Amino acid sequence: MAVFRGFRAYRPSKKMQELIPALPYDVMSSDEAREMVKGKPYSFLHIDRAEIDFPVGTDQYSMQVYEKARDNLLELEKNGDLIQDPAPCFYIYKQVMNGRGQVGIVGCASIDDYTNNVIKKHEHTLAKKEQDRINHVNTCNANTGPIFLTYRKNDEINRIVSDWMYNHKPEYNFIADGVAQTIWAVNDNYTVVKLSTLFNTVPSMYIADGHHRCASAVRVGQMRREQKGSYTGEEEFNFFLAVAFPDADLEIMDYNRVVSDLNGLTRDELIGKISERFTVEKADGRYKPTEKHTFGMYCEDGWYKLTAKEEFINEESPVERLDVSILQDNLLAPVLGITNPKADDRIAFIGGIRGLEELERRVKTDMALAFAMYPTTVADLMDIADAGMIMPPKSTWFEPKLLSGLFIHHLD
Repeated sequence: MAVFRGFRAYRPSKKMQELIPALPYDVMSSDEAREMVKGKPYSFLHIDRAEIDFPVGTDQYSMQVYEKARDNLLELEKNGDLIQDPAPCFYIYKQVMNGRGQVGIVGCASIDDYTNNVIKKHEHTLAKKEQDRINHVNTCNANTGPIFLTYRKNDEINRIVSDWMYNHKPEYNFIADGVAQTIWAVNDNYTVVKLSTLFNTVPSMYIADGHHRCASAVRVGQMRREQKGSYTGEEEFNFFLAVAFPDADLEIMDYNRVVSDLNGLTRDELIGKISERFTVEKADGRYKPTEKHTFGMYCEDGWYKLTAKEEFINEESPVERLDVSILQDNLLAPVLGITNPKADDRIAFIGGIRGLEELERRVKTDMALAFAMYPTTVADLMDIADAGMIMPPKSTWFEPKLLSGLFIHHLD
């Protein structure tokens, strides 16, 4: 059963609620981060991407960058721009984007739940990316960005959250990048204990987004255990910062593909080969898939609707029945020769937040072919994690993104 508990967050003072929070570090490049912080001296990117405080070309993985992140964090705390709650709290985090809302609970999850697979994964991680965040968390002595978790909804947890939102004023209420952000502090000890007890009845939690941050936070906790030699299990380094959303609140967006060439084929040859495993229809204008196992394809002469033929769909496998797998196994690899999409520079991936217009733009500029996907579902994600399997690369795109800098969890 899941361990999820309150903590004494460092968080922005009310006057700083719009000035400190920033998008997570991994959705932008260093150059983009430099542009984003112009005129924003308090932006949390000065902590999450501290290389922006050094000259262009500075190694973002050097120890001086991690030490600068630590110093910037401590400066915000020293100046009272970040304040710490006097007692452990949960925090309710509501986001509304384009009229759709999601409500999560901010707390701390157990590193043991991660290693024992109570917190389930669906992605592999890369050692270099892990090491970056290990250095960042260890040097800052804090989790600075929350892990995005989900769980199968619990009616009693939902009731407590709804009641608290209805009966209490929010701590923060602002708009960032077009997304409404509202936060309540659950600072009543009885309610904090009650929520922890209810989460202890939740059999599993799932990483929706943030596998590298999660693996790194766990590794730092393990390092602290090794350094201490003995520990009770209650120390803060045994836990990491997370936001847990009920599955019913979440929506995964499409994660689309663009390819740079037709693998030596003419358009007619391409259509012929695709037709062996898909029904191909010319679309009347833009085509965005509205059901599983259908795909939009855009090339120089417009949009097509592709429908996978039944004999090429393995509904028994939670991985093989994913549309990203069907496209990869029946078109990208056998027709276009893209056998390793993680390593092949002929393919690129575009989050659905960019729309079909971005697919058209890329084909008209630097690509030859685009594929619009039907989104993977949260149920798909959970089925794969429950089976101990791994999703294909670039299967999910979550929006809105969780802001960093709203909650900081110190490790001691």
